[in-house]
Amino acid sequence: MKQYARIFKYLKAYKGKIFLYFLFTLLSIIFSIVSIGMLMPFLQLIFLDGKGVTTASSNPVIQFVNDFLNHAVSANGKIYTLGIICLLMVSFIILKNLFLYLSYYVLNPLKNRVVNQLREDLYDKVLRLPIGFFNEKRKGDLMSRMTSDVGEVENSVVGTLEGWIRDPMTILVTLVVLLLISAQLTLFILILIPLLGLVIGRITRSLKKHSQEVSTKYGETLSTLDETLGGLRVIKAFNIEQLLRARFFKTNDELLKAKNKISYRRDLASPLSEVLGVILFTAVLYYGGRLVLNNQLLEASAFLGFLGIFYNLINPAKALSTSFSNMRKGAAAINRIEEILTTPITVDDNPSGKKIHSFNHSIEFRNVQFAYADAVILKNINLTIQKGQTIALVGSSGAGKSTLADLVPRFHDVTGGEVLIDGINIKDYSLPAVRSLMSIVTQEAILFNDTIANNIAIGQENASKEDIIKAAKIANADDFITKKENGYESNIGDRGNKLSGGEKQRITIARAVLKNPPILVLDEATSSLDTESERLVQDAINNMMQNRTSIVIAHRLSTIRHADEIIVLQKGEIVERGTHEELLSQNGFYKKLVDMQEVK
Repeated sequence: MKQYARIFKYLKAYKGKIFLYFLFTLLSIIFSIVSIGMLMPFLQLIFLDGKGVTTASSNPVIQFVNDFLNHAVSANGKIYTLGIICLLMVSFIILKNLFLYLSYYVLNPLKNRVVNQLREDLYDKVLRLPIGFFNEKRKGDLMSRMTSDVGEVENSVVGTLEGWIRDPMTILVTLVVLLLISAQLTLFILILIPLLGLVIGRITRSLKKHSQEVSTKYGETLSTLDETLGGLRVIKAFNIEQLLRARFFKTNDELLKAKNKISYRRDLASPLSEVLGVILFTAVLYYGGRLVLNNQLLEASAFLGFLGIFYNLINPAKALSTSFSNMRKGAAAINRIEEILTTPITVDDNPSGKKIHSFNHSIEFRNVQFAYADAVILKNINLTIQKGQTIALVGSSGAGKSTLADLVPRFHDVTGGEVLIDGINIKDYSLPAVRSLMSIVTQEAILFNDTIANNIAIGQENASKEDIIKAAKIANADDFITKKENGYESNIGDRGNKLSGGEKQRITIARAVLKNPPILVLDEATSSLDTESERLVQDAINNMMQNRTSIVIAHRLSTIRHADEIIVLQKGEIVERGTHEELLSQNGFYKKLVDMQEVK
């Protein structure tokens, strides 16, 4: 039950409702058993001769029934007593179902809240996990865990939550009543019941392993689908439809086989438990019949009542075995979810961190080292960026430019040395406070399926329409926005697919301008644009960079010629630094990069 600890943790917050569920369920069980138990006085009445009830019995239950009938028949006669018994049976059935409904009324919202809380915790953890975590995980697999695995937990674990409580309670209360009627016959049942559990347990044992396989294959199909939808142009251009089709079909077939294995075992549990239940019932029928025929302290009416109550035991036992089977199946989904929920947060907020409201002096990298897994990305970085400076980072692919820039907003934390803002280690600041000082524009324009205005104003809830338009003008975006049918209220589609690359990038620049931060991080913001769009975006960037401290990652060296200092990185180390002219005069690695791009 260890893997279900999180579910129980959620339930702790609803102790009062769980108590009510226990109470209503217990009352429902009691009235159910009593309604079936009314068969005993009914049968006793039918079997009575004209003189009265049979002799006294040593069994307290049977004696209570005899006393009730003696009094009722002598006072009102058989016909009236028969009517009372039937009326009581109906009343008890009504009360049983009333309390059964009340138990569902209490429990169902509780189950929904548990699943809702699980989904929220999972999403919250995804937001808090460092960016490096997602470099190792397939997007489809993460989506699978947040959708199908949560759905599996909802159906297989939380969905059978009432069975965890109601069925064991039903079995326990029923056994107590059966013991009162006939201890000998009940002990016979208790010897046979474990056999049912052993057989069902062997069938369900492999469900967890196959459920894990299903979840993994489902994640792979989602990943393939995501890659297909995102790369349709390349797929069609290179005629690899057949390759992608074969890959998807292969994974989908493996998913089908794994699901069939689960279905075979899960579906076998219910009919097999029913067959075993009938065998058990028949054995009780035979053994109890012998007790009655041999006059061994069990009357015929009591035995028939015993059988009626015992039959009430079979359905909860079957349901409990099904619940156990579902829990085994859901355990794999819980494990996959727990893998994310228990992933350590390597970059987390400092609850007692200092607040920083302005950037006053400098950003300093002091003996910075950064290693990711077994790979060393940065080593011995010493760099100071004074307020108002523009620093450019250049170098070949994999040199560590983006990683170095990512250390400033703490997308990663250094593994050695420290990064300081105004002389204080950024880990000593509140994480939201550090990031509030910065705006970031990346090579890929990240936009949301919303209006242009809302995309520009994202994170700035109090921004006015005038502020949004002013930011758009600085970003050279107002002209194309106003030409659209709905202007700033135009929806840009999924990931901004209704806009061109240059338009998308200018909106992200407008977003950065509206935030009005003292620090800018520009990660190859123009490298994927055509010449005309690049000029417009570069003009917008130049407008935005005025009177701000900027860290620019440059692919096209022509865009950083006027930087205050150019930092040349190679294999994670600073190999050259200086202005454009100084670096050219050194005739080193930077000069080679410039020559390759034929910068004039």
